[in-house]
Amino acid sequence: MKPALLTAAAAVALGLTGPALAESYRDTSVAMTVDNGLDLDAYLGKWYEIARFPVSFEEGCVGVTAEYALRDDGKIRVLNTCREETLDGPVKTAEGVAEVVAPSRLEVSFVPALSFLPFLNGDYWVLEVNDAHTISVVGNPGGTSGWILARSPQISQDDLDAAVRVLADNGYDTSRLIKVQQPGD
Repeated sequence: MKPALLTAAAAVALGLTGPALAESYRDTSVAMTVDNGLDLDAYLGKWYEIARFPVSFEEGCVGVTAEYALRDDGKIRVLNTCREETLDGPVKTAEGVAEVVAPSRLEVSFVPALSFLPFLNGDYWVLEVNDAHTISVVGNPGGTSGWILARSPQISQDDLDAAVRVLADNGYDTSRLIKVQQPGD
């Protein structure tokens, strides 16, 4: 096999197995529930990442935000921003596209041109969002990721505890959750 072809085959194989190799923080035998009261229009806008489960693409990230905006085609533009290591560190961004696939369930791709390849898309399930759409708990059925998001960089301990309970009720091992440094910490 030619070296270039071998490299391409290895890359495809790694891409296919990568999601399967990701660590799960969730007991997948626990039924996962989503918030049926999600108002997508109210959900759009900027969110601060309050806590997350470790994922390789956010390693070393602090001051993380996610911004969601409706596109002309009805899909959602996703812009994730992080600071490397410190709140004054270099900025990294990743832009993707999300599509609603069921109530409170989105599929996100950060490689939109190849979104037809299922292993490049990620599940983004809104497990709970408060009535004011100021705190959200997000996960995925495989348990390879999970986030607590808020409209402001700080939330009360009561709100954090309630969000952590949502993750626990959905089978997550919340002892693995890490707090994300945000302005004001």
